Amino acid sequence: LRRCAETVLVRFAPLLAAYVWQRQPFRLRYVPRRGETPAHIGGTTLFGDNVEDEWFIVYLVREITREFPGLAARIDDNDGEFLLIEAADFLPKWLNPENSENRVFFYKGELHIIPLSETPEQDWDLSAPCPTIPEALALLSARSEEFLAAEPIRAAVYKRIDGYPEKIQASLHRAHCYLPAGIVAVLRQRPSLVAAGVQAFYLREPGDLRPCRRPFRTFPAEQRVMALVTFTRCLYAQLVQQKFVPDRRSGYTLPAPSDPQYRAYELGMKLAHGFEILCSKSSKVAPDAKRSVLSGPLWERFLRSLKDKDYFKGEMEGSAKYLELLHMAEDHFQQSVAVPESSVEVSPGDEILTLLQTTSIDLKEFEREAACLPPEDDDSWLDITPNALDQMLKEARNESLPSANEEEQKYDLETVAESMKAFVSKVSTHEGAEMPWSCDESHVTFDVDSFTKALDRILGADSEELDSDDLDEEEEFDFSDGDDEDLDAGNQRQDQKVSPDELIGSLKSYMSEMDRELAQTNVGKSFTTQKRVASSVKAATSESAGPDSGAEDGELAPVDVDMNLVANLLESYSAQAGLAGPTSNILQSMGVYLPENTDHTDPSSQAAQ
Repeated sequence: LRRCAETVLVRFAPLLAAYVWQRQPFRLRYVPRRGETPAHIGGTTLFGDNVEDEWFIVYLVREITREFPGLAARIDDNDGEFLLIEAADFLPKWLNPENSENRVFFYKGELHIIPLSETPEQDWDLSAPCPTIPEALALLSARSEEFLAAEPIRAAVYKRIDGYPEKIQASLHRAHCYLPAGIVAVLRQRPSLVAAGVQAFYLREPGDLRPCRRPFRTFPAEQRVMALVTFTRCLYAQLVQQKFVPDRRSGYTLPAPSDPQYRAYELGMKLAHGFEILCSKSSKVAPDAKRSVLSGPLWERFLRSLKDKDYFKGEMEGSAKYLELLHMAEDHFQQSVAVPESSVEVSPGDEILTLLQTTSIDLKEFEREAACLPPEDDDSWLDITPNALDQMLKEARNESLPSANEEEQKYDLETVAESMKAFVSKVSTHEGAEMPWSCDESHVTFDVDSFTKALDRILGADSEELDSDDLDEEEEFDFSDGDDEDLDAGNQRQDQKVSPDELIGSLKSYMSEMDRELAQTNVGKSFTTQKRVASSVKAATSESAGPDSGAEDGELAPVDVDMNLVANLLESYSAQAGLAGPTSNILQSMGVYLPENTDHTDPSSQAAQ
């Protein structure tokens, strides 16, 4: 297994050597048997704020199982099975966080999900125990084709890792920085230490700045040169976006913000503070000449494999480009390949001090290189417009974003009403409500028999079926003789069999009386009816005839449910003032998009119109 881990890391060294990790690199170690988990190779990576590190590891794990068919791999993070979270919209109903452990694997380069059992889906026991690792591996090796994840699930996961390894270069950002010569020399040897410097500055505490309130001991401001530094986009954004004013005693001064070199000076000042903080926390260990790991047979085998994979891209040995690639390979080898399982991880500050003592600093050479630096990358990607953000959200949800004109032309108020009806008709549970993603779903069905039986249990129950609350109420109140007679008569009526038609007719009469009473109140007048003009005239006549005459009117105009629904939704949408709110969130989750409100009239008058 140890030899297998070395082989894997050597095979993927061309990718890993050029990668800048946010916190910790990708590592594979031998892990001895523990309980029911057999001996295996594995690792843990702290990826910090850069979630792309996590998905790059997913890509690596998938490719490892593709290159080495005898390996099966599973991967999780603090949230658990995050691959299932990514494909949550397409998972089968039986799969939940409680029963998903040891069911999700990469095998032969594809995602596999082991089902609950071999019985039909409707008979599956959702509380069935999760398989052990040996059981899962036995099933995968014997019948992996049956456990291949469904196409939508695989597509959702693979979409996040699509574009690698080309995506690695796209995630980098090169910027000019006015840095102390010592930091330039260190980054030449260990380019990945830029991440530790940024993190030390970005996550600093007030006490960490104590060594920065005096002239810097390790990286004084007097010996600074312009250099091109390679960041990841995440590291660059963290360094740029945090406002910081250096202490005057540190010696780091900045030009005016209008100066063309202001950004380079600011980035260099922040990075210098980060490196000074790291060195101030160093344990001051003596250098050990790179721990002599670059002279053993493992390094020779590792270097020979890199040459076989054309890692140096035909560069002449000893050239500047060759040495740059060699330093990156040495960096990766020391971090990921040659570190024994029992060794204590060396702090970045110790590594920096060691490199400073073993590396020569040629200030004049750095100044000559600074005179002909290549241009830095454009950082306009830091600024995201609202439309670009909407587009990113739609792409993440696999939805196409219509243009403004198409949006205004295609939206339909009837669709709005039907979507809300479909949403309300869904049965919700303690896990939430399901969104009706398709407008083609069947309409709501009404079971008359079930409805009448439910009413019969509520209104027509026998006296023997009264619950304890009803009995308590009878004992609590002192009924008069007249009340007893009414109660006896009521019980006699309950003994009679009530037909469903009579029950529904009685309920309709109750509802009709209630409508007549509400029609004369502000609540009743707030609804739009299907005969708007006729109901308005009738309401005016009723008011002139007296408050009680409305109850004597003929058939009341029915309420226009769709019109009231749409009017209230539009009023709520207008009140959001272009921001996120309940109406837009619910409608967008069902694929319905309303155009921006271009009217400037009162929302209530809009809805009435």
